[in-house]
This record gives sequence, structure tokens and C-alpha cells, in this order.
Amino acid sequence: MTPKQVELVQSSFKKVLPISDTAAEIFYDRLFHIDPALKSLFHGDIRQQGKKLMQMLAAAVHTLNRPGALLPAVEALGARHAGYGVTEKHFEAVGEALLWTLARGLQEEFTPEVEAAWMEAYVALSAVMKRAAYGKAAAGPETARA
Repeated sequence: MTPKQVELVQSSFKKVLPISDTAAEIFYDRLFHIDPALKSLFHGDIRQQGKKLMQMLAAAVHTLNRPGALLPAVEALGARHAGYGVTEKHFEAVGEALLWTLARGLQEEFTPEVEAAWMEAYVALSAVMKRAAYGKAAAGPETARA
């Protein structure tokens, strides 16, 4: 990612933080609309899962410009998700739901440049997660669109 893309992701995420509970709800609603079978991977209170999602996103966004701090955590997250039954195919639905959620939350501030920066971040982070989870090079870039 370029420094400008990192800045766009970080500054736009600051605008999502005040509505993080709503954003998480929108995300999971959209994710389960895209792939209803994914709902079976989640056990317990989805609101608590939403809080975890937003905390993980905040940590990743905050450290985008410090790969040494970011990559070990993302690798561990990928390995854990493989244990939860997440497959490579699921990453596309997650990317699509994330971009869709950001578009709804940021509205007119979700410019093509901001969308491209988020897509770049998601593709890079999901590739690290997939390598950690499945022990191989990830497939090509996701084609998730909002």
C-alpha cells in the first residue's frame, strides 16, 4: 500500500468508529445475505462478535504503516479462522460485505480513491491470513466490489 492509501484507510476508519456497533451489525447482515451458510460458523452473541470485529479492524488499521507489528497478528488471525471452518472462498464474501458496509457508513466520503485504498488493504491482509491459514500462496486479488 502507498502511504496515501494507508492515510485514506486510517482517516476514513476514524469516521466509522463512532458508529462501530451499527457498522458491525450492517456488516454481518450483509455477509449473511451474501452467503447465508456462513451464519453456521458463528456461535454465541453476534453483537459480541461484532465488537471483536471492530476491535480487530481498529488494530489492523492503526498499524497498517507498521508491518512488523501488524503481520504477526494478522497471521495468527488467519490461523485461528482456519480452525473455525473458514475457507478461502469465504474471504471474497467478507471483502464484499466490508466494502458494502463502508460505503453505507461513509456515504459520499466513500470516494473511488477511498474504496480503492480499502480494497488494497483488504486484499493484502486477506492474502496474509490465507497464507497463514492454508500454508500456501493465496489466490490472486479478490474482486470484491461494494
